[in-house]
Amino acid sequence: MSGAEEAGGGGPAAGPAGAVPAGVGVGAGPGAAAGPAAAALGEAAGPGIPDEAALAGARQLQEAAGDPDAPPKKRLRAAEAAEAAAAAVAAGSGKLEERLYSVLCCTVCLDLPKASVYQCTNGHLMCAGCFIHLLADARLKEEQATCPNCRCEISKSLCCRNLAVEKAVSELPSECGFCLRQFPRSLLERHQKEECQDRVTQCKYKRIGCPWHGPFHELTVHEAACAHPTKTGNELMEILDEMDQSHRKEMQLYNSIFSLLSFEKIGYTDVH
Repeated sequence: MSGAEEAGGGGPAAGPAGAVPAGVGVGAGPGAAAGPAAAALGEAAGPGIPDEAALAGARQLQEAAGDPDAPPKKRLRAAEAAEAAAAAVAAGSGKLEERLYSVLCCTVCLDLPKASVYQCTNGHLMCAGCFIHLLADARLKEEQATCPNCRCEISKSLCCRNLAVEKAVSELPSECGFCLRQFPRSLLERHQKEECQDRVTQCKYKRIGCPWHGPFHELTVHEAACAHPTKTGNELMEILDEMDQSHRKEMQLYNSIFSLLSFEKIGYTDVH
């Protein structure tokens, strides 16, 4: 064995062919000494590392997907959302909005709240609609309402609103259903009702039977050419009679539904 080999001088015979000894940089230069450390720091500081909020949201969705007491539709939506959140966390490419969606969504309907947000004593979030539904359902069953996640008792006195979550949700971007542009959720409703030029609107002569509806930017052209203002009185009376008949049928249906819902309890008897 040569002297260089005995001294471990790092010659070609010091290891397997093509191997690089640990801690030795290839093509050492001014920044080579910081190679492994810089790579580790770059990975830690990179945008691909999932934060605790994203991991917590993914775990929350996975728990909802595996809850045997949850309805099938909720389990399916939870499974799909959990897969999407897990994929985003694993890939590290999910946008901040997507990660916040899984954290701030309602634990019952798995959707972002549109109004008030309530939380149980353990901090699980519920939108106002789901919260009221849970209380009403428990009252009909004469049971104590419980949180669908941790099963702790919930009521109007035990639960409180989470204003921080409400403000965070209002700042998340959402897409207009008409023009497909992105707006903060706090401004989306006003845009869709008053500002969007593609929002669906109806002719001002709807009251006398005009069935037209279309984008707002076409409304002026339609109203200028609408034929309903020029109809005779007899023609308008026929149209109004048809509208009245349709309205009466709708009111009969609504009244029958309201009369059924007015019963406090509905009993069923077996007929033999």
